Amino acid sequence: MTQPGEHDLVLVVDFGAQYAQLIARRVREARVYSEIVPHTMPVAEMLARRPKAIILSGGPSSVYSEGAPGIDDHVFTAGVPVFGMCYGFQLMAKGLGGEVAHTGAREYGRTPVSVSEPGTLLEGIPAEHKVWMSHGDSVARAPEGFTVLASTEDTPVAAFEDVGRGLAGVQWHPEVLHSEHGQKVLEHFLHHIAGARQTWTMLNIAEEQIERVREQIGDSGLAICGLSGGVDSAVAAAIVQRAIGDRLHCVFVDHGLLREGEAEQVERDFVAATGVNLHVFDARETFLAALAGVTDPEEKRKIIGREFIRAFEAAEVQVLGEAAEHGDKVGFLVQGTLYPDVVESGGGAGTSNIKSHHNVGGLPEDLEFALVEPLRTLFKDEVRLVGEQLGLPAEMVWRQPFPGPGLGIRIIGEVTADRLDILRRADAIARQELTRAGLDRDIWQMPVVLLADVRSVGVQGDGRTYGHPVVIRPVTSEDAMTADWARLPYEVMERISTRITNEVAEVNRVTLDITSKPPGTIEWE
Repeated sequence: MTQPGEHDLVLVVDFGAQYAQLIARRVREARVYSEIVPHTMPVAEMLARRPKAIILSGGPSSVYSEGAPGIDDHVFTAGVPVFGMCYGFQLMAKGLGGEVAHTGAREYGRTPVSVSEPGTLLEGIPAEHKVWMSHGDSVARAPEGFTVLASTEDTPVAAFEDVGRGLAGVQWHPEVLHSEHGQKVLEHFLHHIAGARQTWTMLNIAEEQIERVREQIGDSGLAICGLSGGVDSAVAAAIVQRAIGDRLHCVFVDHGLLREGEAEQVERDFVAATGVNLHVFDARETFLAALAGVTDPEEKRKIIGREFIRAFEAAEVQVLGEAAEHGDKVGFLVQGTLYPDVVESGGGAGTSNIKSHHNVGGLPEDLEFALVEPLRTLFKDEVRLVGEQLGLPAEMVWRQPFPGPGLGIRIIGEVTADRLDILRRADAIARQELTRAGLDRDIWQMPVVLLADVRSVGVQGDGRTYGHPVVIRPVTSEDAMTADWARLPYEVMERISTRITNEVAEVNRVTLDITSKPPGTIEWE
């Protein structure tokens, strides 16, 4: 990947840790640009990127295990500052002539650490504090020239530094929230040992990406972008619109499976905030007709995916045709690809021609677009901050993640216009109460699920009812890979339940899903 602007670059070398992305995010929170590289990348290639510093991540292996991932020891003598965490700390100790021992003592979870000599790395940090450990081997002796900074009951060398050579490390995981003062430790390395400049701010990023897109598309190029209503495509489109104005054509397909107010939000608020050239295609009847009588979840997903591709293709062909009538050719396709997408697909090099992607659907193969991916270097939380900088509506920037098939997979049973209407009203109430309680940024997602083929007896007024139950599913998560059910305050749940059963006549029962992921997925279908 190309380094944005003139920022200092920190490379995070991934040794198979579950936390590599988290480390990269923490570096960026310290206002320094970071990228993740695999441990298989030759050190010469890393150094050719001219990094300001290199961070060695943790990993599940023992440094002594057969086939354990390693790194060329030249990384420690090349003159580039290096910071080792957990496994990376042990690799540094071993590579520079220290001793890593099988002590038989394993430390996992929250562990007290004692600071004996703060040095530069642990300056201003309490002498006794708790950190997050996850290791079996320990560093028994630091390499020559290093100052030992801290220890635990079972680990004689838990942190060390050689500031003159720009080398430092800790046995714990400073990137996780369970480690007290972890961010400060990381910042001490970045700012005071590596001397990295703090230039990675969202205002800079927005301006740089606008300028970069302007250069890529040129003075006369035309671009097209599919809007889903989600934050990624909205921010990508906003950046490109700032760069090239009305030469960007945005396509929004309303499939009728969105939540209350979302189609209107794209049509009204997004256009008002950006002035974007928007083409709206109403495909609601087509989708409902295709879903009629279908109850199997997987079949619903396939139908919705297929119809969306067809609708999107037709919409794009229409926009391309309108451009062609004026003698213009649309040569660029805007996508909201994020940095985790790039990392998880093993990517890193830019792609010039169109590739299969969930935002794109199935465009004809003979259409040659150059991809414009202004969010390609950003994490989700950074995308939201850029959206704020660009003046997008807060409701759009901070909206909860929403599945591509929309409400179609939150109705258990057949999807009909009436059932969509019931679910939309119940979902809108739940979201209003979450916002009213100030919990929007604490809750990752709160699907409302309509059990459409289930009826339960209830009492409303003096009469007996036979209505549908709905399930609310509030969860907390950092990445949607794992999730815990959110402990909503009782009074918030009470307001949600009372309002839904009062205001949505077809619903007479509200239930709460308290299953974590795993074993349960976030969505029900």
